[in-house]
Order: sequence, then structure tokens, then C-alpha cells
Amino acid sequence: MSSKVDMMDASPASSGAAPASAGRLLAPSALIATLCLTACGPRNTDEVLRGGVPARTNLPLATTLPAEAVRTVARRDFGWRLIYHPVSAPADADSRAATALCRLESRGVNRIEHVPLAAPGDDPGTRMIDIFCA
Repeated sequence: MSSKVDMMDASPASSGAAPASAGRLLAPSALIATLCLTACGPRNTDEVLRGGVPARTNLPLATTLPAEAVRTVARRDFGWRLIYHPVSAPADADSRAATALCRLESRGVNRIEHVPLAAPGDDPGTRMIDIFCA
């Protein structure tokens, strides 16, 4: 009778749990691998700043000022705000940056206003301007 028990233990029904557990492990691993690979790809964005400028635009580069001169470029309700270091920029930096930024919106420059920097954390030697496009 013991030989019958041995045969029953060796039957495929008793070892059927092993392939199912391998499948259970493979599915989550494949899902994790797929998520990791899709997260590493380039980000396409349809986001647009005010004025119709694509959000992926490199604004410091768009100012046409040297990279070491530009501190901050931001799109505001009134137009553009630029903080830059005049020592590292050309003499006509205000008008040059204003023209370049307004051109992103296919508009001309209306006016440029110098804004005083008064906060204690402000970068010494920088200049802040507000650019109003026509």
C-alpha cells in the first residue's frame, strides 16, 4: 500500500502549485519593469505659459543674455520679470532681453521698469526688471 501512496505523491496534481506561484511572481515583476521604463522617457508637455509660450521653453536661454548673467526669468500677469547680474551681461541687456522675451509671444516691447531689490536675501549686485509687452 505504501507504493500506491508514493505514486500518488508523485502525481502532477501535487506539484501543480509550483507553476502557478511562478506566474504570480512574474506578473508583478513585469508590471514594475514596464512602469520603470516608461517613467524614464522624455516628458512631452502641452502646458503653455501665459502669452502662448510653451512651458518647456528654456527661458534663461531665450533672453539671449549670457547664461552666467541670468538669475531668474518668470512669466507674470503683466509680462515678464527678469533678474540678472549686469556685470556679466552686455550693456544693452535690458532692451535685448525684453525684445527676446516679448518676441516669444509675437509681441513688441511696451516698456521696461527697474524694480528695486530690497530683501535681505537678494543676490548682491543683481538687477530686477519688469518687462511689459505691447
